[in-house]
Amino acid sequence: MASARPFTHDPSQTAAFRALKETVVQRRTSVTYGWRRPVRAVVIGGGTGAPVSIRTLLSMGVETSAVVAMADDGGSTGILRTEADVTPPGDVRKCIAAFAKNPDDPLTRAFKYRFEVARNHTLGNLMLAALEDATGSFPEAIHICEKLLNAQGHVYPSTLDHITLNAFTCDGHMIEGQAAACKSRTALERVWLTNEEMVQPYMPALEAIRHADLIVLGPGSLFTSIIPNLLVPGIIDAIRQSKGNVLFVCSLADSQGETWGLTALEHYQALIRHGMAGLIDYMLVHTPHPLRAESPATEVFASAFGEDPQYSSISDYGDVQLSARIRPVPITYADVLSIQEQGTVVIARNLKDPLRPTWHDPKALYDAFSGVLKLCRSRQK
Repeated sequence: MASARPFTHDPSQTAAFRALKETVVQRRTSVTYGWRRPVRAVVIGGGTGAPVSIRTLLSMGVETSAVVAMADDGGSTGILRTEADVTPPGDVRKCIAAFAKNPDDPLTRAFKYRFEVARNHTLGNLMLAALEDATGSFPEAIHICEKLLNAQGHVYPSTLDHITLNAFTCDGHMIEGQAAACKSRTALERVWLTNEEMVQPYMPALEAIRHADLIVLGPGSLFTSIIPNLLVPGIIDAIRQSKGNVLFVCSLADSQGETWGLTALEHYQALIRHGMAGLIDYMLVHTPHPLRAESPATEVFASAFGEDPQYSSISDYGDVQLSARIRPVPITYADVLSIQEQGTVVIARNLKDPLRPTWHDPKALYDAFSGVLKLCRSRQK
């Protein structure tokens, strides 16, 4: 009997890349969206969410870079952190693969291979760890891998320090470690870094943020992929110093415990609690049902995006998704008003991929990002 294949891909990345390739026409030249020069964007996040924003922005012709969380301590990355004392490679590896010019190139595909015969390590993780040891520099290891995959942008770790994420749950329990926190049995209330005041930011990451025209938070795990970047001293200051606009891409479904049951408003409030008050210009949320015509918010959305934007007020998923521990992140009209009262423009659209209900539809995300870039430019005129 033939044995199972010894190599597998990261399924989330593979699905996202294939969907983007099928639904979005790749542009070979930079697009200005009304700007006088090519637009610069920075994606802040990690995990499996940031690559979706990266590939979408690249397909739009936007000059893109990524600032990636360094708190990961699970799976292959956790083993390498503990046993080889290396800088966490996992989230960096996913973003480098997202920047690859040709996702179907054999080297790019091999970079994402996961070896069940070797404790489920990915080749990319092993390459980054080995190159960090060989060069004595994690940024140099990243640079080498970017060249190998012909990356179309740069990945910056938010810090080079070895950090540990801690969390408090909404029911008052403390959790140590990123992997444990994301699997919490109840939603998280707050996260912080051990010895946070001693953590040093990676300066090129700060520079990339300061010079960005658009700063994209997410999508991705709120407390364990997005916020850990914001906890690094200097990151929020760089966002504040940037003349660019900040877009928060809210997750459309929960499949992990860290945000289990939280609404889109509560996602937004969590960012505010972690230092982002007054800094979020736009929030992109998924809602499949149209708002009532008499709703004042309809005019705001329509003026932003024009004809038939398919805005909506609350999510609807069936019992099948809910029973499989996938819960929609709901947004109500009252929530929209509450968020917009704090100075953030809420952009509500049907963003769900029809084949993968927990993923953003690439074409819908493309259209939403395009609209945001036009809004950013009109605000600066």
